[in-house]
Amino acid sequence: MSRLPLLYAIITAVALVLFSCNTPKEVKSDFLIKHEQRVVPGAERMKLYIPLLQGKRVGMVVNHTSRVRDKHLVDTLLDFNIEIKRIFAPEHGFRGRADAGAKVEDSKDQSTGIPLISLYGKNKKPTEEQLNDLDIVVFDIQDVGCRFYTYISTLTYVIEACAQKGIPVIILDRPNPNGHYIDGPVLKSEFSSFVGLHSVPVVYGMTIAEYGKMVNGEQWMQDGIQCDLTIIECLDYTHKWSEELPVAPSPNLPNHRSVLLYPSLCFFEGTVVSIGRGTDSPFQHIGHPSFSDQSYQFTPSSGPGSKYPKLENKSCYGIDLTNQNGRFIKTQNQLELGYILDFYKDLDFGEDFFLENRFIDKLAGSDNLRNQITAGLTEDQIRLSWKKDLEDFMKVRAKYLLYED
Repeated sequence: MSRLPLLYAIITAVALVLFSCNTPKEVKSDFLIKHEQRVVPGAERMKLYIPLLQGKRVGMVVNHTSRVRDKHLVDTLLDFNIEIKRIFAPEHGFRGRADAGAKVEDSKDQSTGIPLISLYGKNKKPTEEQLNDLDIVVFDIQDVGCRFYTYISTLTYVIEACAQKGIPVIILDRPNPNGHYIDGPVLKSEFSSFVGLHSVPVVYGMTIAEYGKMVNGEQWMQDGIQCDLTIIECLDYTHKWSEELPVAPSPNLPNHRSVLLYPSLCFFEGTVVSIGRGTDSPFQHIGHPSFSDQSYQFTPSSGPGSKYPKLENKSCYGIDLTNQNGRFIKTQNQLELGYILDFYKDLDFGEDFFLENRFIDKLAGSDNLRNQITAGLTEDQIRLSWKKDLEDFMKVRAKYLLYED
């Protein structure tokens, strides 16, 4: 009997094991199932947009996530002799190291000498003077698909300012790690702020380019003005995608788990409870010194990316989420309201559970959620109050999708 079939089977089995362990995700093969294929972000599809920039004076709205593989987009474009006149940086700055809410100063990029303009603080929207010598603006920032994550507000102000000057904008799209579901209360217009400009739910299930397309198409900008938008889409992306981002989107979202938990835990930013800022695992703990179950403890401390965190140097007792599996979190397909409802009940602080500045209302998009919590409504009752608004939003959203759900 020939040994060749057995030998072939052994070699094939070994090859499969070695391939699955060592093959990078960007290599496409029959051995890889579709959701493991590497999504190609818009920034890497250079043949589609480099010709649009040649001979133009270019403004860039970018941060540390604006990468073409292992190289920054700015450096990549300079290699193509693109004339970059100015870099606009969002919250957390050009290099992504600033604290949430920290003032970012105008300066120059030390590597290239290109002027840096902060779009966080008093100057959230490019001024007419800052746009005067530009022919086109490129926007490339990794978003996480949550209304109170401020990059979509920066995008809105950028395309509004460019529309007012007649300057076209190119959005280089990137995948949304929370694009697989839509959930949460829809913002009421009177609660509009930089952490929520538009009447959309907390989790809206769109990439940043789809969102920009919606803002433009629905005429949500000043005086209903519209911008000349060009979108460079991702390849191999659907809204069900939820893999690890290649670069942490901000200092306090250091990994995939924190990105997935962020939409549910950020409500605690408007309360007296810590979600782990000032620890090695921000947005992966929940705790307070008065929490009744003291079996788990963490202590926030000041450091890079989180100066003077809530409950600094105080022992906080609560819940450890660092062992939660990202795939499990994704399968929930909804916000986890149980966390905030349980802590409100356990601490028994009443209205003092919420910060005096009522930041919770800006995060939730109205005072409804706070009032529902204090009134003792159940999670099901709270969710029911969102139903009609979510259905209405879904109809608007459908008009601007670029990718399959």
